[in-house]
Amino acid sequence: MSERAREPFVVVGKSVRKVDGVGLVKGKPKFVADVDLSDVLHVRILGSPHAHARIVSIDTSAAERIPGVVAVLTHANTPATRHTTAGQGYPEPSPYDTRMFDTKVRFVGDRVAAVAAETEEAAEKALRALRVTYEELPAVLSIDEARAHGAPVIHDEGDSTGIYDAARNIVADVDIDVGDVGRGFAQSAVTVETTCETQYAQHTPIETHVVHSLLDSDDRLVLRTSTQVPFHARRIVAQTLGIPIQRIRVIKPRVGGGFGAKQEVLLEDIAGWVTLRTGRPAFVCLSRAEEFVAARTRHPMRVRVKLGANADGVLQAIEMEATSNTGAYGAHGLTVLANTGSKTLPLYNKAENAHFYGQAVYTNLPVPGAYRGYGATQGYFPLETAMDELAERLGLDPIELRRRNHIRVGEGSPIFEKLGEGREGVSQTVKSCELERCLAVGAERIGWREKRGTRRREGPWVHGVGMSIMMQGSGIPQIDMAAATIKMNEDGSFNLLVGATDIGTGSDTILAQIAAEVLGVPASRMIVTSSDTDLTPFDVGAYASSTTYVSGMAVERAAGKVREQILSVAAAMCKEPVENLRLLEEHVVGPAARVPLAEVCRRAMYSSEQFQIAATASCVPTESPPPFLASFAEVAVDVETGRVKVVRYVAVADCGVPINPLMAEGQIEGSIVNGLGYALTEEMLLSSTGRVRNPSLFDYKIPGALDVPALDVILVGSYEPTGPMGAKSVGEIGINGPMPTIANAIYDAVGVRLHETPFTPERVLAAIRREAAERCPLA
Repeated sequence: MSERAREPFVVVGKSVRKVDGVGLVKGKPKFVADVDLSDVLHVRILGSPHAHARIVSIDTSAAERIPGVVAVLTHANTPATRHTTAGQGYPEPSPYDTRMFDTKVRFVGDRVAAVAAETEEAAEKALRALRVTYEELPAVLSIDEARAHGAPVIHDEGDSTGIYDAARNIVADVDIDVGDVGRGFAQSAVTVETTCETQYAQHTPIETHVVHSLLDSDDRLVLRTSTQVPFHARRIVAQTLGIPIQRIRVIKPRVGGGFGAKQEVLLEDIAGWVTLRTGRPAFVCLSRAEEFVAARTRHPMRVRVKLGANADGVLQAIEMEATSNTGAYGAHGLTVLANTGSKTLPLYNKAENAHFYGQAVYTNLPVPGAYRGYGATQGYFPLETAMDELAERLGLDPIELRRRNHIRVGEGSPIFEKLGEGREGVSQTVKSCELERCLAVGAERIGWREKRGTRRREGPWVHGVGMSIMMQGSGIPQIDMAAATIKMNEDGSFNLLVGATDIGTGSDTILAQIAAEVLGVPASRMIVTSSDTDLTPFDVGAYASSTTYVSGMAVERAAGKVREQILSVAAAMCKEPVENLRLLEEHVVGPAARVPLAEVCRRAMYSSEQFQIAATASCVPTESPPPFLASFAEVAVDVETGRVKVVRYVAVADCGVPINPLMAEGQIEGSIVNGLGYALTEEMLLSSTGRVRNPSLFDYKIPGALDVPALDVILVGSYEPTGPMGAKSVGEIGINGPMPTIANAIYDAVGVRLHETPFTPERVLAAIRREAAERCPLA
């Protein structure tokens, strides 16, 4: 449900049908694998069996003799360019520490070689025929081992760049001070400190990474790829393969889920190189096991938080220290680490003294990357756990403690300037925040007053309630850029061309609604073309919660320019000044005239002072306005088995004006379910040699429909003056809530604090037994 927004919109703020909805229901949109694959070369990749080893030799002769094998790729016959796989703006803030194929492997599943063959069977047979000799090296299998004195150096090559301290396995180091935390803690009446640790987790998109490559009639390389970042993919592939950007076209078809995993450029280089070398189309698709092992994951982290407050609960100091495991390569290592602090600490800006310190370290384990929440998820778990501990020490209700400390309209934080993802020195003040209302509505919906502290029992099940609050961002200021083009057709319809990447999020619909609102037409009159580097203008892609805010502003600006052109033509037709005219219901309306848009376009095209009504506009944001969310959960804990059951979950969000309320609610619901899995069941299990032990959806438990509790999502309307139509982002923030909310609810139920995820029955039961033993040591 959505409360009424400030502005009387006609199209915006309405839950219109998705522009691609009917086609999706009919199964018409094409995914990468839905093309004719009869003439393709099937590409399979050989992964390393070792966590850390040098490749002494690769004998490809037997593989090359297998009928149907067309090419075998190794480090000996492929480009050696160092690059990053992170699909980020240029210059990328991630180290250039990756090659297409290297002489050293750094995790189990790392690329060793690839085979292109006429059939999948021939490619698989050829992989088995490859003879690789390895020199095994000592492996680094934890963040503690990585930081130990004399630890094996994972990136000892001389040509990688952008690594903070390769000799000590440190990818990135961040150290930011505001005020004096030592003095702040000394002056505090109460301090609390907690350390939490999060696990390896995989995105598990229903469609794994997949690419289809071919040469067009002009011998240009065309990549149809399941990606969130078409333009970044084009640039990185050009760099890796050593060919001009002009020779590459990237097309994003329908995408079967991304969640950050497809902000990575993982397969496009191999498919492209096979096509350039052979002249043949190529197709490469990761199996589910390969997606677990060799794609990307969330960064496991250990995060320590210390809080100091006055007796009235007002914070005096916050300290956060984060150690991030970035696996074998450093993609997104710096920015995820920085976000752990930058998306969390400004929330409690009453603390005038703050310190964030963090390191991202290499290990010989699977490679993390971008994942919905992007570091904030790992930061909010200890921060909101510590806030609950502080409330208990002070004898305050957890909601009241947060009310006394959270950021408000007109306020800022030095953290925005010192630690944000944008360019250094970017500061901002909050211009919209309805967190107070979020707290009030959420508390009422969950029954906070009635249920908190009651520990209601039903047999072995004990109930409790918990809560947390959070903020996120809307794009990356002064770095993200989006553009949009709109042209008018003579029937009064419009083509909307955007580089923005709809990966199932509904951005095509959202952007159509924004344009339609400006142009006075239904969203159905917008013909949307997106994510083709030849046809659409530039956009950074689907990440950083940027599309609605950044791409939406570009669309609003382009539509505004088109609107001006329409009114200019219509003014001559109506013999009225432009200021007397407006666009409404597919007409130009004036005091004494009502002209259909189709007639306006026909006049511009065919009759008088002819020109194409069209415009392109761009947006580079100067701010990143945060959405806000209050999360509440009721849980039941089985004290005999440790099983945790989420009975009900309430999320109340301020995302500005929701362009499409139903889709906004769907984004929050999806991110909550994603977060529930991360909190309760999802964990990549690793062997003592660094191998993933559960690389399947049978052994890696994501929530199914029957696992989802009653969800209550409420949108509390606000108006963000810097956003398109008053909108802010909504896609990521919900995932940050389940971990701290459930942890705090478990404590309310059974009195145990959990500091390691996921909250499996084994961990919960062990904590219950430890607590009981500490209370009654002789029992």
